[in-house]
This record gives sequence, C-alpha cells and structure tokens, in this order.
Amino acid sequence: MISQWANDTRIADLPISKFAFLDTETSGVSGGTGTYAFLVGAARFVDDRFVLRQFFLRDPSEEPAMLEALINFLAPCEGLVTFNGKAFDAPLLVTRYSLHRIPVPFKGYAHLDLLPLARRLWRDRLPSRALKYLEEHVLGFTRTSDEVPGYEIPWLYFDYLRTGDARPLGGVFYHNAMDVVAMAALLGHVSELLADPYNGRVEHGLDFIALGKLFEDLGYWDEAARLFERGLELGLEESDFGVAVKRLSILQKKRGDMDRALRLWEDAAGRGHIYAHIELAKHYEHKLRDAKTSIKWAKSAREEVEKADLPAYIRKHWLGEIDHRLARLERKAGL
Repeated sequence: MISQWANDTRIADLPISKFAFLDTETSGVSGGTGTYAFLVGAARFVDDRFVLRQFFLRDPSEEPAMLEALINFLAPCEGLVTFNGKAFDAPLLVTRYSLHRIPVPFKGYAHLDLLPLARRLWRDRLPSRALKYLEEHVLGFTRTSDEVPGYEIPWLYFDYLRTGDARPLGGVFYHNAMDVVAMAALLGHVSELLADPYNGRVEHGLDFIALGKLFEDLGYWDEAARLFERGLELGLEESDFGVAVKRLSILQKKRGDMDRALRLWEDAAGRGHIYAHIELAKHYEHKLRDAKTSIKWAKSAREEVEKADLPAYIRKHWLGEIDHRLARLERKAGL
C-alpha cells in the first residue's frame, strides 16, 4: 500500500534490511552550497538488530572523510527512508557530495519520505505533523530532557567550533538519534495501519476518514467506503461530519450504491449541510425526473444558505447555483 501511494514498486519489493533511515543536522535550514550537514544519523537493520551510526563533522575540513564514511554504511542498502528528506536532507547531501566530486551513495535508491504520508493521515486531526509531535501523539513516546529544540542546533555547533567544547552537543546527538528511531517506529506503525486499519490502533473517527480518503485515491473504493463509515460511527465534529458524508456519498455514487448515498444525503440534510440538499435536488431532477421534489430540495438548500453564517463570497456562490437550478426546474415543471 505504501509503495502504491509513493508510486514506487521497489518499496514493496525490498526487504526492510535494504532500507537506510537517515536524518541530518545542519549548519542552517536555508539549503544552498553554504549549508552543510555536520551530523548525519543513519540506521539499518542488520541481523534483525536496528544499528544506528552517527557521522560527526569535527571540523568542516573533514567533510570529505565524513561523506566517505557514510558511503560505506549505506553500501548494502537500496532504499532510503527520511522525514522531509526529499525536500531537504537528500538534496543537501547531494550538493555536498557533488562539491567534493564524490559519487552520491544513494543515487537511484527507492526513497520513501514519511512527511507527505503523515500529512495525508493526520493533517485533519493534529495541529502539527512535526516528527516529535507525531512521536508523542501517534506513537505515544516522550523524549527525555536531553532533547534540544531544532532551531538551537546550528548555534550549538557553531559554539563548539569556536570553543572546542563538545559537551553541549550531547543533546544534539540525542535529538538526531531519536529522529532516526522515530522514523523507523512511524514506518512500522503506518504499515500496520494500512495493512489492517481495524486492529484497534486507530481510535479517532478523523483518522478513519483520512485512511478512507487515501484508499479511495488509490482506487480501493469498497475498502474506502468501509473506512468512511467506520469514521462516521465513531463520531465527528459537525464540520468534519459534513466533509466525511459528502466524500462518502460521492464515493457511493461512483460505486453505484445509490440507496446508501441517498441515506447519507438525507442524514446530512437533516443536519443542515447545504451540499446534501443540492445533491438530493440533483438526484430527483436527473435520476428520477421528479422536478417538483427537486424544487423542494433546492428551496430547502436556499433556506439553509439564508440562515447560515457564511462569508459573502460563499453565500454568493451557493445562491447563484441554487437560483440557476430553481429557474431551470420551474421551467421544467411549468411553474
């Protein structure tokens, strides 16, 4: 499932021992040739053990040696797992290898970046998709007081270069190691969610809805409908309910399950969702050729718009669509 989402079949074909989990700590966050990685955390499974290595740049002049050491560690691998690595870590390392005319060790690797997938799964429920936040609120882990904020890390390294005292960098090494470990834990968690969403690991309705959207986008419509329904059963906030029912009702139409779609629209219409009134108006006009009932639903949609507290541009959009529909329906009905 993850390989389909990433559009890379190699991800499904490779054993976990062929993947390297990688995270960098850098001299800045802007990228470009002036930014370099002073600490690279990399881990892989060796004989069922998770082996983590951290490659530290004692002095910027030693960068070629550090990059070469990383090559040796990555040599057995064919895949890369990162968190925002496609946008940051990998391009940064490619730049550093290129500047020193050293072959890039992960060139051609399958690359799974967990951040976009995390956004798909938790953006509707969680206020942050930062790795540490997911670690706490999805995986249930809490870091110790050794943790340092990411924004402090470049300055701690520059202080080390100035003073030669590496002791304050202990928290940076801890931060880097925990990021790499968290990536492996998150990959395992997501893999289990997608393989069996009903095993008790998913507890929130919005998470089921997010999984349903993902399954729908990948073409698994029957499973997506089941996930949407499970999310609705667990209870959602009013605004989330409307979004979920709309998505499910449209999916049911695509699957040809109109009876289920109608029940969903009627339920949503009873809760005051404008789109559901309009979907019912469309159904009665185009499928059942019942202009009078369609008019009833179009008028009830207009009533919902008039009493709803909507921004002016949204109100204008709905009223324009509804009034255009009503004018057409009344001509059809000879009114």
